[in-house]
Amino acid sequence: MPRYARGFDTDAAFAHLAKRDRKLGTWMKRIGPIEADPRWRKPFDPVDALARAILYQQLSGKAAATIVGRVETAIGSDRLHFDTLGRIDDAALRACGVSGNKTLALRDLALREARGEIPTLRQMSTMEPDAIVSTLVPIRGIGRWTVEMMLMFRLGRADILPVDDLGIRKGAQRVDRHEAMPAPKALIERGERWGPYRTYASLYLWRIADFAEQKKAATKRSQD
Repeated sequence: MPRYARGFDTDAAFAHLAKRDRKLGTWMKRIGPIEADPRWRKPFDPVDALARAILYQQLSGKAAATIVGRVETAIGSDRLHFDTLGRIDDAALRACGVSGNKTLALRDLALREARGEIPTLRQMSTMEPDAIVSTLVPIRGIGRWTVEMMLMFRLGRADILPVDDLGIRKGAQRVDRHEAMPAPKALIERGERWGPYRTYASLYLWRIADFAEQKKAATKRSQD
């Protein structure tokens, strides 16, 4: 059974994308190389990571970190799992600032872990990206985007393109100088030339979208 490496050669990805897509390549040279993410080489706990993703949804980083800290104190552990989350009831979770929907999501995650439905990091190393997505999105509160972020930033998979992400779509719009953002289906087709390094292309599209927003803000300030 083939095993997927965590991370990829960013120099090879840069050269490949610059050659395959001149428009994107121009932006890439302007921005400069994006280094490999150090998290690609670090072990992590998929269940704990998913639990934290649930808690961080729709909150600022500071607010979410505060809630996570309260939960860790309440359960007496920095490991969010079936056994540790079982130390606290729903009312106590709510007292920590966890919403009703997130409480239900955490319980669903814990139950699925207890049933053996959440693959371990070792098991994920032999799974194709779509198989990981299909396995994890049935969890309450976990959508495709959340799994794609895990695939990109924790597992270091080289060929992920989160076509529903607003920043990705804005970046593609900027690259192609279109008046409107591409629809996800069109972005899938546009991204064919970026394989097998769609992840690296995505990192640049986010940077390009940020650049466009900064330029727009600077223009607005100069007009005020």
